[in-house]
Amino acid sequence: MVSSEQRRKQLARAKFERQQQRRVAARRKARVRNGAIALGLVLVLAAGAAYAATGGLGGDGGSDAEAAQTPSPSKAPDPCDKPAKGKPNGKQWKKEPAMKVDKSADYTMSLETTCGTIDIELDAAKAPHTVNSFRFLTDQRYLDHSPCHRLVDQGIHVLQCGDPQGTGRGGPGYTIPDENLKDSRLKGGTYPAGTVAMANQYDERTKKGRNSGGSQFFLVFEDSKLPPYYTPFGRITQGMDVLKKIAKAGASQDPQTGNTPPNATVVIDKARVRES
Repeated sequence: MVSSEQRRKQLARAKFERQQQRRVAARRKARVRNGAIALGLVLVLAAGAAYAATGGLGGDGGSDAEAAQTPSPSKAPDPCDKPAKGKPNGKQWKKEPAMKVDKSADYTMSLETTCGTIDIELDAAKAPHTVNSFRFLTDQRYLDHSPCHRLVDQGIHVLQCGDPQGTGRGGPGYTIPDENLKDSRLKGGTYPAGTVAMANQYDERTKKGRNSGGSQFFLVFEDSKLPPYYTPFGRITQGMDVLKKIAKAGASQDPQTGNTPPNATVVIDKARVRES
């Protein structure tokens, strides 16, 4: 016959076993729940990457729809030098600078980067607002010490620069109008290698974001299929080898900004516009 004490111990043991079973079940549910959350985050990130992969060349403070394709996963040794001492001055302006360029004159822009010098012939006749803006910004040393924050080397082939913040969202505080979108060189929806064009916040789906260029621009190092939404305002006359060197080092996606910064340390130490 079971004594009352033995019965009490049996009940206590059964209760303890039930508690252990509940704990095990709770831990199992937690693992499933956490796994689902983790998977959800992965899917969210993947969806964000997919959106970025099909977006445009955004810039200057908008939603930051990114360049067109996933970057190459390759990673080679950094081919560039250390940046010069200094940091961007962070200046901002409320309105576009007064027009001072001569549309009939010849202008060039020189980008002295950590990877080499890139010289650009500017088209003041067809893109006077854009050339005037870059002359103003370089006179103000606005681009000095700024990183090139995005490299795309699949689908399209561009290096994007002009944001001193290096996030893809920075700009000078003002915007300039789109120009030269019917340039004869943009045949068949292609920006040819050597083209220098403006980034902007135009969204083809909503048809919003026209005339939203600021200071961000991109350098095309191979013929790239892009819709004619981005002001072409210059042509690279020297430095294509510099761009190829940067591209060869590949790019990696930044999970915080969604950008695809180049693996190479690409910083504009000094940028100047000169009248020829």
